[in-house]
Amino acid sequence: MILPWHSETWSRLSIPGARPHHALLLAGPAGGGKRLFAEALAASRLCDAPDSEGHACGRCESCVWIAAGTHPDLLRLVPEADEAEEGADKETARSRQIKVEQVRALQEVLVCKGTRGERRVVIVDPAEAMNAVTANGLLKLLEEPPVGVLFVLISSSPDRLMPTLLSRSQRWDFPAPPVDLAQQWLIDQGVADARHWLGFAGGMPLAAKQIAGGPLVAMRSRFVRDLASLPGRDPLGLAAEWDAWLRAKDSQAAGFDMPRLADWLQRWGADLAAAVQGAPIRFFADAEGELSALAARMGEDQALACYNDCLNLRRVAAHPLNARLLLEDSLIRYCRHFRMGKKP
Repeated sequence: MILPWHSETWSRLSIPGARPHHALLLAGPAGGGKRLFAEALAASRLCDAPDSEGHACGRCESCVWIAAGTHPDLLRLVPEADEAEEGADKETARSRQIKVEQVRALQEVLVCKGTRGERRVVIVDPAEAMNAVTANGLLKLLEEPPVGVLFVLISSSPDRLMPTLLSRSQRWDFPAPPVDLAQQWLIDQGVADARHWLGFAGGMPLAAKQIAGGPLVAMRSRFVRDLASLPGRDPLGLAAEWDAWLRAKDSQAAGFDMPRLADWLQRWGADLAAAVQGAPIRFFADAEGELSALAARMGEDQALACYNDCLNLRRVAAHPLNARLLLEDSLIRYCRHFRMGKKP
């Protein structure tokens, strides 16, 4: 599936009969459709009879296997958490990293010839989930690539990748699409209040669609209510509630975890700073009244410090730290900025 805002990139990259660079890096913010593009590229590469625009035919044996998710020559390197099958034990902790053992297993597979010839595709998603040891293992494959193998690396944070890995890959940037195009696509997908959700998702339409059509809507509403009332309540009590909230099965099933909560806090901090300065609200436009009331109790210095605290939380949110203590520290800091008040 090629999204409307990717059509130009597709026409440049998927020229029928052409052999692309052996390693492609699809870089850009999350929620814009890089993974869909990579899947379409893999299908085209493995298809027996792609059309004149490079799209997979959808009818050959290879396309049938891809549709069923069973193509033996389409290989993936993803975190263990993304590999969990439906019905697997959700209470079992799963790694968010791509491990070096996965790369070693890939090396063993690529030594042998593919099931349907030399054409094979390896998708690495997200590429920043590799640590230095894992990345070095993949680097060896990129330096001496097996014949016919196309590596597609997907990254929302390409600055976190090793320079040597970047130098072995051909980079293709996937920025946020034009607002009008993204908004119309959301409307066509049946998303109500498309402009509002697109703003919350930072202009990324697939992220907006995911949030607007699921349980995260109610969770976001609770998030706004809690933060709007927080300066007048005990931050330690709210930290305990949020810790239990994150561990609830409904939250885990919806993908509401500490990294997502930290991301929302950063967006809230950005909007709060904007409200203090009289700038437009970007992410929580529906909570402009609550943000304006909070902004009246905070000076610009405190607003900037509050945003920096939210940014620091996001940087460590994915680390295996004590979530309860992390929330307590963050919410105490948040309340402290209001107690300091505006400077005369």
